[in-house]
Amino acid sequence: MTTSPVWPAEPALRRRAQWPVPAGLILLSLVPVIAGAARLTELTGGAAITPQNARFFASPVPVVVHIISVTVYSLLGAFQFVPALRGRRGWHRTAGLILIPAGLLTALSGLWMSAFYPLPDGDTDVPLRLLFGSAMLVSIVMGVLAIRRRDFVRHSVWMTRAYAIGVAAGTQALVIAPWILLIGPPSELVRALLMGLAWVINLAVAEYVIQRRAQTPTRGRPPTRPAKASLPSA
Repeated sequence: MTTSPVWPAEPALRRRAQWPVPAGLILLSLVPVIAGAARLTELTGGAAITPQNARFFASPVPVVVHIISVTVYSLLGAFQFVPALRGRRGWHRTAGLILIPAGLLTALSGLWMSAFYPLPDGDTDVPLRLLFGSAMLVSIVMGVLAIRRRDFVRHSVWMTRAYAIGVAAGTQALVIAPWILLIGPPSELVRALLMGLAWVINLAVAEYVIQRRAQTPTRGRPPTRPAKASLPSA
């Protein structure tokens, strides 16, 4: 008697596995979110003007726009990595209508600040800021063009890359902090290199996620069973 294989049900496992990634992204985003909140408090609370913050008091609009947009983009964007939510067209579409403008404002305000704010710690990292800020902007635009063509796969690819660049401030803190603790304050060049390394790390993780999605079989479809070998006829 032959029995058909029973494919194991995985909904419970899927539910448990859905939240570690977005939870990690939210924790990573808390670093720039808290720093941004402190900056807004400084601007609105009449803090003393120093060489480190004078540019923000002289032109507060770009930094305020950047803080608000990146906060929305990083925190709301983390929930786009929850498969159960991503599969709900209503949620994904509504969140996307918020995330796309927030992402564009994040990239554009970051580019403006990199190009026009005088930096008290030197401008060695400005080319990197302009490079990755432009890459984020292009990725969002490519994602929008893909969804207009209803190319959902390419849309997901480009938006994943944009998000990886957008939340790199948290990774930069994790990369630079050990250097400060173990070696001391980095030089201007080393700090720029560490910041670039953080962007590269995030993009490498994004590419890994993209490849994993491409290799994942269609949800709910059982694995393909090997065909039975046919016996030669007598």
